[in-house]
This record gives sequence, C-alpha cells and structure tokens, in this order.
Amino acid sequence: MVLQAARGAAQPRAAEAMAELCRIYWYPLYAFIRRRGHESHEAEDLTQEFFARLLTKDYLAAVDPAKGKFRSFLLVALKHFLADQWDRSQAQKRGGGRIIVPLDRVCADTRYGREPAHDLTPEKLYERQWALTVLEQVLARLRGEFLAEGKARLFDGLEGFLVRGEASKTYAQAGSELGMTESAVKKAVHRLRRRFRKLLREEIAHTVAGAEEIDEEIHYLLRCL
Repeated sequence: MVLQAARGAAQPRAAEAMAELCRIYWYPLYAFIRRRGHESHEAEDLTQEFFARLLTKDYLAAVDPAKGKFRSFLLVALKHFLADQWDRSQAQKRGGGRIIVPLDRVCADTRYGREPAHDLTPEKLYERQWALTVLEQVLARLRGEFLAEGKARLFDGLEGFLVRGEASKTYAQAGSELGMTESAVKKAVHRLRRRFRKLLREEIAHTVAGAEEIDEEIHYLLRCL
C-alpha cells in the first residue's frame, strides 16, 4: 500500500492507498505531536500538514522494504517535518483548506486526555499508540469476518477470551449465554485466538521488511503496551 502511494498519480490506487494509510495511522502521530507540547488544534493542523507533505514532498519515495520498519520511517519523517520552520499561517495556502484525512477532534482530544501524564516520552507514546492501532485493526478485521457470517453475537460472547486471564466470565457462563456447551466454547475460543494470531501476523507483515521480522515486531509492540 505504501509503495503504491509512493509511486504517485501514475498508479490508479495511489491516492486511495494514501487515504487508507492516513486513516489508520493518524492518531499515533497526533499523540506524538501533542506530547511534544502542542495544543490540540495545533496538533490537528500539524498532523494534516504532515500527511499533505507525504504527498507533495515525496517523503514516501524513500520507503524501501529492505531498509527497516515503516513504523520507524514514519516517525523519523515526522520528526524531520516538525524540525522544519513550519509556519501555521501558510497552511491554508499550501493545503488550500482541504482535509487530507478526517480527524475526529473530539475523539482525539478525549483519547489523549487518557494518556499517562508523565510516564511516556513522545517516542514511547507514539510506539504504544502504534501498537494499539495495529491491535484495533486486527480486532476490527476479526469482528468483520464474524459479522459477514452472521455471527456477531458469538463474537461478542467470545471476545473477552482473546487475552488469557482477562475474561470476566467462565467458559461455562459464556456457554450458558450463547446456548453452547462448555467444551464447544473452549473450541470456539481456541479457533478465535488462532485466527486473531494469523490476522495479527498479516497486519504486521505490511510494515516490516520480511517474514523473518514479524515475530520480533510483535514482541516489541507488545512490550510497548
């Protein structure tokens, strides 16, 4: 997706790919900018302008799958952007007032308000939010698969078992609610976890150089949480 966007308008799906990239990863960048000391409205403008520059300044042309993780590339690019002499009064002239990615400012400010006040550096906060974003993407894909099969109630009943030891109910209680035996619930949870792991590996694979880096990245992102 990223490489397609980097190739520019000659590729039919380039703009679409970039829009998807921005939609998925805007909040970790916003959180980084906020932790650097910018107020919410400034962080919104800077996030929008950064994504605009990804398009206009060919930042993505430097992306090479063999040269590391996209997570790291994006953070370095953002730091370079913030280090520039960025004049907010020029944002309207450069961007023409267009919205690069629809930021939910109420959601963003609320989410940022829940972040630890002192514990995390901007870099650590960025990585933590990146990890959470990846997990949210995987969970959304998994939920979508169940919805497509008409099994939304089953997913809602089993979701709490995805993380071992975190469920608020027992297998027997879940079975009673879902009209399943305890044994059937255990098997369904096993399949759910296995599918979640597969989707997680697929999601991570999009952001690293090769399959040999997937496990390392998963372990790193889990440590960030």
